[in-house]
Amino acid sequence: MAIQWYPGHMHKARKEIEEVMPQVDLVIEVLDARIPYSSENPMVQTLRGDKPCIKLLNKSDLADPETTQAWIEYLEQEQGVRAMAITTLQAGQVKKIPDLCRKFVPGRDKIEKDIRTMIMGIPNVGKSTIINTLAGRMIAKTGNEPAVTKTQQRINLKNGIVLSDTPGILWPKVDNEKSSYRLAVTGAIKDTAMEYEDVAMFAAEYFLTAYPEAIAERYKIKQMPNTDIELLEAIGRNRGALRPGGRIDLHKASEVLLHEFRAGRIGQLSLETPEMAEIEKIEVAKLLAEKQAKEEARKEQESLKRSGKRFS
Repeated sequence: MAIQWYPGHMHKARKEIEEVMPQVDLVIEVLDARIPYSSENPMVQTLRGDKPCIKLLNKSDLADPETTQAWIEYLEQEQGVRAMAITTLQAGQVKKIPDLCRKFVPGRDKIEKDIRTMIMGIPNVGKSTIINTLAGRMIAKTGNEPAVTKTQQRINLKNGIVLSDTPGILWPKVDNEKSSYRLAVTGAIKDTAMEYEDVAMFAAEYFLTAYPEAIAERYKIKQMPNTDIELLEAIGRNRGALRPGGRIDLHKASEVLLHEFRAGRIGQLSLETPEMAEIEKIEVAKLLAEKQAKEEARKEQESLKRSGKRFS
């Protein structure tokens, strides 16, 4: 699924982050608890260097609690990382973040200097809602449309912490197709940039193996089908998503599945586990190495052509 989703303002944001990073004490990265691997930005690790990092697994009310706990343990294996599950629906959870920042950067607090933090995350992950809750007022623009924050802004929380908000950054290039699909399933990519049925089939295939009971209960399916398309057809039948002549309207069935997953109506479902991420990281590294080798071979061929030589 080829998705073009690295607009110019995101490239500009990366440059801005690189410039501001030296003055930052701590990085806060907001992840989607249902897809912590697919929603993290690999650039964050590179850009933050050895700065401490708090990873907030937001929307944890929509994710599988056991899987979320496994993710917290997995993420904290990385040097200088603390992970915490939150939901912006519970302001009390969000308000614990400043204390965690102080514990993580105790030196600044002692010399009575503000802790300078940078908050980052992909579009539609709930970053702006977290900022508004921490500030106690409407500062960051919120919305379900991805890519709402367009420019960087600094916010003094007046409690010893200053936040630098960054525009939501998506990966410059998604080399893992499964991650593209998961981001589309959760709504991180605008619905106009994807084929609904394509994305719903990806979700259906995963739910068949990972959460068959939750799906069967929600859509009153007595015998679980074997394939993604059969599951969408069963959902269509259950919801009366029919075309003239009694054929199943797959587009409508796809909308039902995706919208109900995003709203948490099917249950608390996660789309990936740390074990899946480990396997996919190896696959992506292999893919990138192959791409690089091809590119280098192409460049070598070009330079040989220019020098008038040819491969024998």
